[in-house]
Amino acid sequence: MIGVNKPTNGHFKGQTKPTGQQSGLHGTSQLPSAPIIRSSIPQSSGGIKFGDDWKKCLELPQKDNRVKTSDVTSTKGNEFEDYCLKRELLMGIFEMGWEKPSPIQEESIPIALSGRDILARAKNGTGKSGAYLIPLLERIDLKKDHIQAIVMVPTRELALQVSQISIQISKHLGGVKVMATTGGTNLRDDIMRLDEIVHVVIATPGRILDLIKKGVAKVNKAQIMVMDEADKLLSQDFVILIEDIISFLPKDRQILLYSATFPISVQKFMVRTHTAVKSNIEHLKKPYEINLMEELTLKGITQYYAYVTEKQKVHCLNTLFSRLQINQSIIFCNSTQRVELLAKKITQLGYSCFYIHAKMMQEYRNRVFHDFRNGLCRNLVCTDLFTRGIDIQAVNVVINFDFPKSAETYLHRIGRSGRFGHLGLAINLITSDDRYNLKSIEDQLVTDIKPIPGSIDKSLYVAEYHSVDPDDDDGSDGGLKNKEQGAA
Repeated sequence: MIGVNKPTNGHFKGQTKPTGQQSGLHGTSQLPSAPIIRSSIPQSSGGIKFGDDWKKCLELPQKDNRVKTSDVTSTKGNEFEDYCLKRELLMGIFEMGWEKPSPIQEESIPIALSGRDILARAKNGTGKSGAYLIPLLERIDLKKDHIQAIVMVPTRELALQVSQISIQISKHLGGVKVMATTGGTNLRDDIMRLDEIVHVVIATPGRILDLIKKGVAKVNKAQIMVMDEADKLLSQDFVILIEDIISFLPKDRQILLYSATFPISVQKFMVRTHTAVKSNIEHLKKPYEINLMEELTLKGITQYYAYVTEKQKVHCLNTLFSRLQINQSIIFCNSTQRVELLAKKITQLGYSCFYIHAKMMQEYRNRVFHDFRNGLCRNLVCTDLFTRGIDIQAVNVVINFDFPKSAETYLHRIGRSGRFGHLGLAINLITSDDRYNLKSIEDQLVTDIKPIPGSIDKSLYVAEYHSVDPDDDDGSDGGLKNKEQGAA
C-alpha cells in the first residue's frame, strides 16, 4: 500500500502511479490552461477613443472549439451587440470567451433590461449566470453609491464563483464594486467592506439577512434581486429567510428567478405571485416565464451504472480510474464521513485527490475549490454541497460512489460534467439497496441509465475524440481539442 501523508484541509497527497488517468492530462499534474492573446489595452477602457477598432484591443482567450450540444447551439442567431450594451461591458463579455448569447441568454437579457420580472427554467451549464449578470451590470449606475443589486445563491462556493465572474466581465466599466458575503467568514470584515461603496452584493441568505437586520447592508434602494438555483433557495431550508429579505426591498424592485427544476416549493412561490391580493408580499409582478426545459435530462451526458456490493465499490472505482481518460472527475458521497474516508482510500490507491464538505472551515473550502478549479488536482470527492451551479469546465466525468435518493439531486450531480453543452460521462455505483431508486429516477427523468460496458467509447466524453455534434448531423464541427473555455 502506498504511504499517505496526513490530510491537509481537504488536500490528500500521495504518490500518483501511472494509470489510465494520466492520458487525460498528457502526463502532467495540472490542467492545460488556454493561452491568452495579449494586447496593450489598459484594464479600463479610457485608452480607447471614438472610431478605434476596440475589438482588436481585447485580451481574448483562445477560441473554444470543443463540441457543443444543441442546449447552447440552438440560438436565434443574436449577438451580444444587439442588446445595446455599454461598450465597456461588451469588452468584459468577449474577454470571458463568451462569443455569442446562449438560448437562455437570448431569452433573458432583453427582458431583464426592460425591468420586468423573470421566472426562468433552463438546464444546468447553459449560461444562466451570464443571463442575469449581463443585464444586472448594464443597469448599475456608478453615480449612485448604494447597493443596487443582490444576487442570492444557496452555497458559499457558488457565491465566490458568481462574484469572480461579475468582477471579470465588469472590469472595464470603471468602478463597479462587487462584494461576496457568505456564512463562515468574518462578519466584522463584511461590516467594514459595507462601510465603503458597494453596488452589487452576491450572498447566501443567512449572512445577508443578518447584515440587513444589523442595519449594515442597506437594501431599501436595491432595484434588482436575482435568485440563482431558486429551487434550493425556495426549499424549506431557506424560504423563510428569502421572504424576510424581500420584505426589506423597495416595492418597485425587479426579481429574476432561475432554476433547472421547478419543484413544489417554486410552484408555491408562483402561486403566491398570482394570489397576491390575499398575501402581504407580492413576490413577482406578472413575471415573464421562460422554459427551455421540456425534458429534465442533460443532453451530451452519457449515463451508466455498475451493479456492485458495498465492499466492491472501491475496487470498481480503482478500475474506472485505470481505464477512463479522466480530465477531472467529481465523486459524490452521501455523507461527510464517507467523503473523507473515500478521499483517503483514493490517495492510498495512488491517485491525486481533494475533498470538500460543509463541515470544513470556510477558509479550507475556499482553498480546495480554488485549487481544484485551477487544475491542481484531478479528482474531487464531495457531498451534495458541490452540486449547485459550480462550473468547472475541465470536469468530464462524474461518479456517484453513493447513489442519490432523489431525481433532482441526481440531475444536479451529473450536471457537473458536460458544462455549457460539452460532453460528459456519469457513472453510478449501484448496490441492491439502490435498484428501486435507480428505476424511480429513470422514470422521473424519462432517461435510460445503461449497464456499464467493458469498454467505454472515448468519443462520448473526451473532447479531442469528437468530430460531430451529437445533436447536429451536418458534421460541421471537427478537429476538436480540449480547452478550458466556456460560459458561466
